[in-house]
Amino acid sequence: MSGWAEVPDDQIAGLTPGQIVEELDKYIVGQKDAKRAVAIALRNRMRRQFVEEEMRYEIKPKNILMIGPTGVGKTEISRRLARLTTCPFIKVEATKFTEVGYVGRDVESMVRDLVDMSVDMIREEEIDRVEDEAERLVTEEILDALLPPPAEGEKAPTEESPHKTRDKLREKLEAGDLEERYIEITVEEQALPQIEVFSQDGMDQMGIDMGDVLSGLLPPNRKQKKVRVREARAILFEQVVDRLINMDEVRQEGLRLAEEMGIIFIDEIDKIAAGGREELGGPGVSRQGVQRDLLPFLEGTAVRTRYGTVSTENILFIAAGAFNMSKPSDLIPELQGRLPIRVELDNLTASDFLRILTEPKDALTKQYAALLATEGIVLEFEPDAIEGLATIAYELNQTTENIGARRLTTVMEKLIEEISFEADRRRGETIVIDRAYVSARLAGIAKDPDLSRYIL
Repeated sequence: MSGWAEVPDDQIAGLTPGQIVEELDKYIVGQKDAKRAVAIALRNRMRRQFVEEEMRYEIKPKNILMIGPTGVGKTEISRRLARLTTCPFIKVEATKFTEVGYVGRDVESMVRDLVDMSVDMIREEEIDRVEDEAERLVTEEILDALLPPPAEGEKAPTEESPHKTRDKLREKLEAGDLEERYIEITVEEQALPQIEVFSQDGMDQMGIDMGDVLSGLLPPNRKQKKVRVREARAILFEQVVDRLINMDEVRQEGLRLAEEMGIIFIDEIDKIAAGGREELGGPGVSRQGVQRDLLPFLEGTAVRTRYGTVSTENILFIAAGAFNMSKPSDLIPELQGRLPIRVELDNLTASDFLRILTEPKDALTKQYAALLATEGIVLEFEPDAIEGLATIAYELNQTTENIGARRLTTVMEKLIEEISFEADRRRGETIVIDRAYVSARLAGIAKDPDLSRYIL
């Protein structure tokens, strides 16, 4: 069967599952199962594009449920995925939604946000494609404004050839000598402003750009404006780009990309679970209502957006929650069934904290060192100091609220507070953070439960 033919790896765009995990490992410690599940799900989006059409229609995304306490990497995995993938990706919080009939955002808004992002991505790609031509045209328009052609029957102000004068202006313009010169340009504005349309139940709002709706039907509103050359560049660039890009094709491609490759990360899904008990009336009804409102989107439904109708059938949904006060089985059965892949993230240990402080490319110790380097301070951490920080952060999570790796941020901020405050007076110094300094700054607070609860 042709639909089962092997496709060479170099023809399947995007990272392989192993490469995705390797990239995530640069920023996130541990959580191997979650990384693998997400990597496979992303790769399957690419694989599906190469399956014959009849079979492709039957292959649906395998939505994922991440289960784990706060601060162990659920949100960080989603944030890093957004940077790794070329797919349109948005993160939403389930608690921001309310069921139909309640005031607040409805669940359709997450799909509209995804489509907006997708269209923006395609537009940026098109801008990159026409950027050189757009900049050339902008230069010509600025030159036209600097050296307007003489009126009919009017002689040129100098005997010099207009071409030579234009060439001289071009040289000065490219050298940056004319950036402060004022010129008069034609500015195109929307014929009609963007308005907010509220849904009938008053819950959500969807911006409709009437300029988009009536594009081609009404002439643009043009007016003359006097601006500096450096300001004119940005204005003219947008206008030229709009002429070079076919926005109808951008919108259609944006819709297709959102439908076929879109990813929506729904955080705090546990907050809309029933909490292990049947709730009658009050907010419990709203929470269960949100679950029922989410269900059609995970199953596949059509959503109207300002760019057209989009189907959610092939959008990948990744849901995540701590499930401290509830459990996955407290979600309505239908929603559980639409989240077939489940991965549990591990609690972080003291050794994990030690790795988090040193291994990732954006480790906190590296961040603070980079910040203080801007003040001319060299900040160094000795290994035993980092070990002490990790131990204190871990013990605080055990004795107070367990907020996972986020505890490291509060501990580090308290540790570096004095150095950061005095940075301007300590320019040129090399400051070494050792175990003794960590103990002096943190040990006393960490041992006092009352202080640590409020300070750390």
